Amino acid sequence: MGRKTIVLILLLATTFGFGQSPFAVRGFCIAAPSKDKVNDFVKFIENELAPGGINTLVLRVDYNYAYESRPELRDENPLSKEDVKKLLAVSRKHNINLIPQVNLLGHQSWHSDLSKLLEAYPDFDETPKVKLPEKYEWPNADRLYCKSYCPLHPKVHDVVFDIVDEIMEVFEANAFHAGMDEVFYLAHPDCPRCQGKDPAMLFAGEVNKISDHLQSSGKELWIWGDRLIDGTDSGIGMWEGSYNNTASAVGMISKSVVICDWHYEKAIPTPAYFAMNGLQVIACPWRRPNVAEEQVEMMNSFKQNSTPEMAGKYLGVMHTVWSSADSFMENYYSEKPDEASAGVVNTLKAMIAATQKIKN
Repeated sequence: MGRKTIVLILLLATTFGFGQSPFAVRGFCIAAPSKDKVNDFVKFIENELAPGGINTLVLRVDYNYAYESRPELRDENPLSKEDVKKLLAVSRKHNINLIPQVNLLGHQSWHSDLSKLLEAYPDFDETPKVKLPEKYEWPNADRLYCKSYCPLHPKVHDVVFDIVDEIMEVFEANAFHAGMDEVFYLAHPDCPRCQGKDPAMLFAGEVNKISDHLQSSGKELWIWGDRLIDGTDSGIGMWEGSYNNTASAVGMISKSVVICDWHYEKAIPTPAYFAMNGLQVIACPWRRPNVAEEQVEMMNSFKQNSTPEMAGKYLGVMHTVWSSADSFMENYYSEKPDEASAGVVNTLKAMIAATQKIKN
């Protein structure tokens, strides 16, 4: 075999993707950086994520953006349009799909603080009689984890879709992550609109309303998958699964919705459950390197042992970080990261290494 032939084979392999990871999504999900750390995060994308083969970056923006349509929803010292364009430029340079996230439905408070949405629009609150304590503890008598907005409030989507449309435009994004995890307050007996209604139908209705809005402009909806798994029947509990009867929504939501299926202590094989329900799915680790490695192996096995119709639903894996981007970068480069952060950092590295080992 001559040198020219070898060069041609290598060129064809590169062109047609031979030897690359079989995963369409090799993702990383983290809070958007603070305004002061945008340039550092650009370098992190350039020097760590891109060389590691990460091709999808979900940034949890929430209210850390200077919204023009709804300035009352801005956090203090938010990201500007220019900041976002820096992140977009480096992502595009390395063929990384940049996806913004704003938590919808649930996670409208945290501990003793309301989100900007309920702070500005208190009438959207699903549970206005549940007051945030000065000192938050779990468990508590109100079963308060995070508040939700009422999905049936007649004005909530006017506000929500304003910021969804604006953040999608500035990110020039083809997909939007709506969160929708850990929704404990839904169909609450104190809500004059939701009380007595089927929680699964309410949850599915909200997913489909958001999905339809995005689909009207050719965009895709991503959500976390925990509310679509029965926490009792599966035995995985109230965090990774639902105890408030939302699980049957899995058969009611649009098949265009992408499910981010998070399990942090074990590589639970629920991606197969979502795929069997006609949904595309991504397995998501957090702080245990061995779980990330097992999820990569599991998703690859599902793809290799499925029909072509099913194999395409297993999109890949996405590491999740639940600290700030600023502190994650600090620990990533520290010689002595704190113990909790070391696990998260090493899980990202383990996931990247595992994806690079498997080939088409």
